[in-house]
This record gives sequence, structure tokens and C-alpha cells, in this order.
Amino acid sequence: MTTAPRREVGEIEAPYRRRIKLDEVAYDSGMTLLRLTIREGARYTILEIDAPAAEAWGRMMLDWAQAQKTGD
Repeated sequence: MTTAPRREVGEIEAPYRRRIKLDEVAYDSGMTLLRLTIREGARYTILEIDAPAAEAWGRMMLDWAQAQKTGD
């Protein structure tokens, strides 16, 4: 993908032996993106998103998780 400097943000164990890894990637241009690497067995899916997309995605995920707790 790229040799831009990256900083590990975290890793999540997901159902069915999936792993989700988050890294901050800083490009020479000054752009910083969040790289999500989803591993499903031998298959990898890699997405790089900007801060507004990460915020929107995070809010949707939190809303969904909260609804699961309350049964909405």
C-alpha cells in the first residue's frame, strides 16, 4: 500500500475469528487518514478514511450498539 509513517491506534477481535486493525497514516502531503484493515482468514480488506468519515461511521456504530442494548 504505502510506506507513509503510521501509528497503531488499536485492534479489535470480531466474531468469526475476524480482526480489525486501526492505524493512523500520515502522508508527506500533510494528509492524515485512518487505515482500517479487516482480516477474515487469509483475506484482507483495507480502507483509508478521513476524519469526517471516521466520525460519521463511529457515530452510526455507537447509535447501533446503544440500540442493541435497549432493544430499539
